[in-house]
Amino acid sequence: MPSVTIRKLSDETHRALKIRAARHGRSTEAEIRHILDAAVNPAPRIKLGSLLAEIGRETGGFDTEGLRDKTISEPVSFE
Repeated sequence: MPSVTIRKLSDETHRALKIRAARHGRSTEAEIRHILDAAVNPAPRIKLGSLLAEIGRETGGFDTEGLRDKTISEPVSFE
């Protein structure tokens, strides 16, 4: 597996990484891997239709049958 060496990292940044790693229960090296993975592999995007459908399910759904106009429409005439 490839490895990377980072030089000239400030003391403040190194200290912040150590604190962040401890907060997440990881080693500093594992925390840096996690940060880099998240930066280059962002979470998949949620599509708007999927999000709206999920909101609808959470709120009990929406009954379209009672609102739908069932009358047959006339075809369009282009004359």
